[in-house]
Amino acid sequence: MATQKWNVTDLPDFSGRTAVITGANSGLGLATATALARAGAHVVFAVRDLQRGGAAAAQVSGSTEVRRLDLADLDSVREFAAGWDRPLDLLINNAGVMMLPEQRTEQGFEMQFGTNHLGHFALTNLLLPYVTDRVVTVSSGLHRGGDGVISFEDVNLRGRYTPTRAYAQSKLANLLFTLELQRRLTEAGSPVRALSAHPGYAATNLQSHHGSALMRGVMAVGNKVFAQSDRAGALPTLFAASQDLPGAAYVGPDGLGEMRGAPTLVGRSAAASDPAAARRLWTLSEEMTGVAWGLKPVA
Repeated sequence: MATQKWNVTDLPDFSGRTAVITGANSGLGLATATALARAGAHVVFAVRDLQRGGAAAAQVSGSTEVRRLDLADLDSVREFAAGWDRPLDLLINNAGVMMLPEQRTEQGFEMQFGTNHLGHFALTNLLLPYVTDRVVTVSSGLHRGGDGVISFEDVNLRGRYTPTRAYAQSKLANLLFTLELQRRLTEAGSPVRALSAHPGYAATNLQSHHGSALMRGVMAVGNKVFAQSDRAGALPTLFAASQDLPGAAYVGPDGLGEMRGAPTLVGRSAAASDPAAARRLWTLSEEMTGVAWGLKPVA
C-alpha cells in the first residue's frame, strides 16, 4: 500500500501556541495563516497595510490579530518588535517582493535584498528573545539563479541591477541567514531551531510585479497552466513549522524539479551551504541594519 503523503490535515494541534507570519494578508502567507489558525494557533498577521490585513484575517476561522509591519522600513520593524512582550512559539518570515523594477527601501537599500533579507534579519534578531520553538524563513528554488553568489562588494547591485539577479540574491541570502542563525542558536545553547522552506512554483500575486512586461505575461500564463495553488505552495512552510526536523533543514516540494508536490527535505546550492559566506553575510547585515545578534551564550 502506498504511503499517504503529508498534507495540511496532518498538522498537529497548535492550541495555546502563537505564530507571527509576515505578509499574511495574501498568497502563501494567508494560506499558512489559515491552516495554523484552524489547527488552533493564535496567528498574528504582520502586514504593511492594516486594512488589507484586517480583511484577510476576517476570512480566517480561528484566533487572529493584525499588526503593522513594513519590512522595507527598519523603523517599522523596530516599532513592531518594541510592541512585542510575550512568548512567541513560531516566527514565519514569509513576506517578500519579487523581481521588481529597481527601487530602494526607506533606508536606501535595494528593495528585494532590503525587504526579503534585511527586514527579516532585523525582525528575527529583535524578536529572538521571545521565540520558544522555531523560525521558518521562506526562500526559493531561484536562489540558484542570478550570479549564484552574494555580491558582497555591492549587495545593492548599483549599475548591475536586474529583477532576476536581485531576487535570486535575496533568496540565497535567506538560506545563508538560516544557516548562520542555526549555528548561533546552537552555540548559545538555545533549543530554538532555524529552518527554511520554498513553495515550488505556486500561483501568487508576486509574479505580477516583474520589471518586464513580457515576463509578467509569461508568468501569468505559467500561473494558470503549470503552477500549484497557494494552499499547496504553503505546505513546505507548514511542514517546516510543525515537524521534528534538524536545524537549518530546507523543505520543498517532492515533484519534478521541486516545482510542485508534497513537502520533503530538499537540497540547496553549494553557495547556500557555505558557512564562511553565511558568517560574512551576517556581519554585513548587522552593519547595514544596526541590529545585532539577539541572544547571549548560556553561561
